[in-house]
Amino acid sequence: MAADQSFDVVSKVEVQEVKNAIDQAQKEITTRFDLKNTKSTIAFEGEDIVQLASQDEYTLKAVIDILQAKFVKRGVSLKNLEYEKIEPASGASVRQKIKLKQGIASDVAKKIVALIKDSKKKAQASIQGDTVRVSSKDRDTLQEIMGLLRGKDMGVELQFTNFRSN
Repeated sequence: MAADQSFDVVSKVEVQEVKNAIDQAQKEITTRFDLKNTKSTIAFEGEDIVQLASQDEYTLKAVIDILQAKFVKRGVSLKNLEYEKIEPASGASVRQKIKLKQGIASDVAKKIVALIKDSKKKAQASIQGDTVRVSSKDRDTLQEIMGLLRGKDMGVELQFTNFRSN
């Protein structure tokens, strides 16, 4: 009898890559002619919040564009960013927070499980905290499920880890 094969579906943002992208973006902001003297800053707060500040909304949008380009270069998915609304700050400046989505939210996990069940593949999916474990007797079935999940937009970037043969 064949052993069960399994993998985990996760959604993680590499914090070190986020820090590197912020450093690169901050360097570009200080050297760009159109952004000099705009008091634009990017700061990493805690484990999952990026704080942006600038003199007005127009320059803030330019800072966001630079930061997004650096994120893409470093392999940080823009799907895992949640932009909060722009709020006024002191001295006629504006600021905005970007929250990093770590893990799969329960509603997204339920969609993934339902998608796997609806596919009629011989596999079981179970929600385990902020990950989804998929198991099957057939490795090809697991590969098909990975392809199925890659083809669907779940609102976050999905990664597949912990391939196991039990």
